This record gives sequence, structure tokens and C-alpha cells, in this order.
Amino acid sequence: MTIPKPRGGAGILTAAAAASIAALVLTGCGGPGTGAAGPTVEAGSGEGTINVWAVDGQAAENDALKKIISNFESSQSKIKVNLKLFPSDQYTKAVNSAAPGDLPDVLDFDGPTLASFVYNGKMAPLKGSVSEETLSNQTDSIKAQNTVDDSVYGVGMMNAGLGLWGNKKLLDAAGVAYPTTPDKAWTADEFTGVLDKLATVIPGGKPLDLSEQYGFAGEWGTCCSAGPVIWSGGGTMLKDNKASGALDSQANIKSLTKFASWKKYTDPNADGLAFTSGRVALSWVGHWTYPTYKALGEDLVSIPLPNFGKGTKTTSGTFAWGMGATTKNGAAAGKFLDFLMTDDSVGTYTDANGAPPATKTALAASGLYGPGKKLELLGEQLSRACGQEDKITDSCVSVTRPVTAGYPILTDQVGKAEAAIYAGKDAKEALSAAARAIDQNFADNDGYKK
Repeated sequence: MTIPKPRGGAGILTAAAAASIAALVLTGCGGPGTGAAGPTVEAGSGEGTINVWAVDGQAAENDALKKIISNFESSQSKIKVNLKLFPSDQYTKAVNSAAPGDLPDVLDFDGPTLASFVYNGKMAPLKGSVSEETLSNQTDSIKAQNTVDDSVYGVGMMNAGLGLWGNKKLLDAAGVAYPTTPDKAWTADEFTGVLDKLATVIPGGKPLDLSEQYGFAGEWGTCCSAGPVIWSGGGTMLKDNKASGALDSQANIKSLTKFASWKKYTDPNADGLAFTSGRVALSWVGHWTYPTYKALGEDLVSIPLPNFGKGTKTTSGTFAWGMGATTKNGAAAGKFLDFLMTDDSVGTYTDANGAPPATKTALAASGLYGPGKKLELLGEQLSRACGQEDKITDSCVSVTRPVTAGYPILTDQVGKAEAAIYAGKDAKEALSAAARAIDQNFADNDGYKK
């Protein structure tokens, strides 16, 4: 799988994200660990050394994190930070295999892994350790990702979101007017008409990039193509903790069949250059391609994803920070997490990787995603949070991937089903098979409930 950047810069889909999910699939979720009896966090003295684990990200992110830690240590004299970075393909395994007492005070995690970590007793709720100011300043979209069973287990410095990048020169040549706000998103049928027009000005007649190079059968398929399509069409992946009747609903069959009908317009983008080379006019992907795509200058425009009937939708969520369930330094860990979420720290980090800030104040002040700025559309979408998929309305936009310890089997089956549908398999057959596999796994694990 070719991923543009190794960690938060890729936001929703990263090498670390794929490795995290794969590690959970391989190791299994086990069963309730120390979390079954509740975490045993101790506040401690609020002083001393705290241990912090994180994924070894892109160089700019690592440098930014080390700078933030240095700033934290310079801002006071009582707390020191011992940072340990793990290769992306080893991180989730390290967390899963660690005994409760060997977990760090603070740890990095990818959004879809949180519920499993909580289920296995690896993480503690933050209330009482992190300030209310920090918690209330989290955007609703990132807060939804970091909430399990009504308790907040994480805080995020950054977020991620999807949209269509458009080449204005090619859109104009085809006489295509494009929407610039979520409320004006093209309907799925209108989008087909747009593709018809664009096909007349694109050599070869394939004006669309759906980021096939990431692979529909993996996490990209679930989070970034099937997810937004399902939610926009009025469907869900789970309902009452079951996939049958939800994932294989008529709404999802209709929406994913429509999505697959665009294959004839789509450049496979095997080289990753379809958009920047001008081979396509529209690219369905996330914020992380902006550093490359901005080479188009004023011809680069951002457009909401198509509306399949219930409003345009985007997946949101990425890496965040939490606290080890058995820390003996809860007060010090909380102070560090508070510092990570300050505007200065969030700005340092998101300036390094180009991601949307995940705090309300930093997002509003962002020179890229704030009101009136180049990527205002992506910022607005993340501000209009649905939360989790059972809370979707027509007017909200950003949706959190299902928060369940069974997410590994869910994403494995949803991604495979979408890939099969895109390849021509009957949507009802593919989705029903996936739903049965998910429900069997959930049944074998008591629904992943403590």
C-alpha cells in the first residue's frame, strides 16, 4: 500500500493507521483487561518524570513534538518527559502486549484503535486529570472519535478530512460550475453529469481520481470512500451493534452501486500523479495532498464530496493523545496533555504536518483552514460534526468511524465488500456476506461489551 506520508500528515489514512488496524486484526482484541474493573490511575505528586509513547512519524512531526516537549519542560521545572518513539508497524503491538503496569503515562493512538485499547484496559478516562478548559476546547468531531461509552479518553492536536480537489482550468473548459460549500454539494446524479461533461475535455475520457492507489480493500475503502458514501446515502455500518440490516441495507446497496458506476470515468492513478499532471480534473482524497496539489496555484479549488441523498459527508479523525490506565503520575500526565493542547503547541504541530487543528481556538485562527482561508471548506466540514454514525443528520458533515473494539473486523469486511462492488460484484451479495462475517465475529466476542 502506497501512502503519501507515514503518520498524521496523511490524517485519516496513514501507514501507521494501516499498521495499527492490521496489528489489531493479527493480535485480536482479546477480552476486557484491567478496564473491566476500571482503571487504577493515581494522581501522584504532579511532579517527576512521565513516560510518553508515540508513533515515529514523519521527520517534521517528530521535530515539532520534540520542540513542544522542550517548551513544556522550559515552562516549568517540576515535570520532565521521557519520549519513546516506535516504528509504525510495531506501535499497536507494543501497546497490546504491554502489561498494565508497563504502559506509559501518556500515549499516542490512532482513532480506530481507541475502543480496543479501552476494552482491553489500556487507557483511562481523562476527566479529573485534564482540565475542563482543554476538554471543552476540543472540536466536536475529534471529541466524538475520542469518546467511548460516554467517557472521553483522548484529546487531539489535529484532525483530518476529505473532499474533492478540482482543477479549475479543466472545470472551466468543460463548462462545469462547482459548489464551494457543503450545502451546495452536487447530488450523485449531478456528479455523474459533471463527469460526462469533463470526459469530453480529458484525453481518454477519465476525469476522476478516486485514490485507487490506496486500495479499496483496506482502511481507505472503509474510512474514505465507502464511509462517506454510506453516511451520505442515509445508511450506517452498524445499528444496535449489528451489521446485518445496517451494512446491507437498501440505502447502502443503492449508494455503493452508484459509486461503483463511476469506475468508467476513473483514472486508476497507479503513479499517484493523475491530478498534478492534469490527467484528471477531480481528485477524491484528503487534506494531506495539499502540499503537492497546491502547485496548481489559483487553479486548485476544494469541493465537497457528492451528496447521495442525506447531505455531503466526510470521515474525520486521526491520531490523538491519551493516558495509560495505570499511571501513577496522573496529575503530571494531565498537565502535559493540557500543554499539548495549547494554541502554541497545536500551531507548532499542525504547521509541521499541514493538518487541520483539532481545537476550536486553533482552528478558528488557522491561516489555512480558518474562515476566509484557502481550505476554509475543509475546516467548515470538520466544524459541522455529526459525531458517531448513529447521530447523523442531513445538515451535519463530518462523521467518526464506528467506535467499537470490533473495528478491525468491521474495516476488513467493509473494505473488501467495497472493493468487490467496485469490481462488479452484486452489492447486496457483497454487503450481506460482510455483515454476516462481522456479526459472527461480534457474537464470538460477546459484542465487545464489558
